[in-house]
Amino acid sequence: MTADKPRQPPLRKDAERNRRLILAAAREVFRDRGVAATLNDVAHHAHLGVGTVYRRFANKEELVDALFGDMVDTVDRYLTEALAEEDAWLGLTRCLEQVCEVQSFDRGLREVMLGTGHGPARQAQIHGRLNPAVQRLLARAQEQGRLRADVVPSDFPVLQLMTAAVSEFDAGSDAWRRYLAILIDGLRARPDIDTLPPGIADVEGVDQALIDVSAHDARSRQNENPVQDPNQDRDRDRDRDPNPDQNQRV
Repeated sequence: MTADKPRQPPLRKDAERNRRLILAAAREVFRDRGVAATLNDVAHHAHLGVGTVYRRFANKEELVDALFGDMVDTVDRYLTEALAEEDAWLGLTRCLEQVCEVQSFDRGLREVMLGTGHGPARQAQIHGRLNPAVQRLLARAQEQGRLRADVVPSDFPVLQLMTAAVSEFDAGSDAWRRYLAILIDGLRARPDIDTLPPGIADVEGVDQALIDVSAHDARSRQNENPVQDPNQDRDRDRDRDPNPDQNQRV
C-alpha cells in the first residue's frame, strides 16, 4: 500500500473471492512461519493453485504490501470510530484493545511487514497516516482529564509491543487482555501519581526500535524455518496447478 499507486480497476467476483482467500490464508501462514513462508505455502493453505496466487501477487512483497494495507486501513477505521466517541477515554481504550486483538491473531506479521528491507518505508507510512489521529485522540482524553498528562503518542507502539510479547509467549490465549488491562490502568489520570520516568527519546527512536525488534525476530524465525528456493517451488507447484488459466490476474 502506497499513496502514489494508481487506482486499480475493480476485480471480477471470482478474482476478488480468490484475493480474499489468499489474504486470509497468508495471515495464518505468516503468523505461523513468519518470513520463512513462501507464496507456495500460502497457495496450499488457501487450497488454490499456485499459478492463481502468482497471477494475483507476483512476489511475496506484493502480498505483504496488501496485508499491510489492510492492516493500516483497519487501524485507521478503529481510530476514526474512537475519535467519534464522545467519551475520549472510552474511545482510546477501546481502540487500543481492538488493535491489540488484531496483533494477537496476526502474531508473526509484524516481523514480515517491518523486519525486512521494506520495514522503514512501511513504518513511515504507519506514522504518517495514523499518528495525527493518535495525537488528536490522546489530546482529547487528556483535555477531559481521563488520560495522565505525561503520556505521549510514542508510548503506544511500545505498549502494543509489550502485549504482543504475551501473545508470542502464550499463543492462542487471551492472556494479553489481563496485561493490557494493567497497562490501561496505569494510563489513568490520578491526583496522587508520580511523573513518569523518561522513555525512548523520540518517535524516530521508537520507529527504529520496532524495526530492529522485527528484524531480529525475522532472522530468528528464518533460522528456524529456512526458506526453500522459491523458483524451484514455483516451477514444481505450477505444474501441479489443475486450473492454470482460471482466475487470472486483473
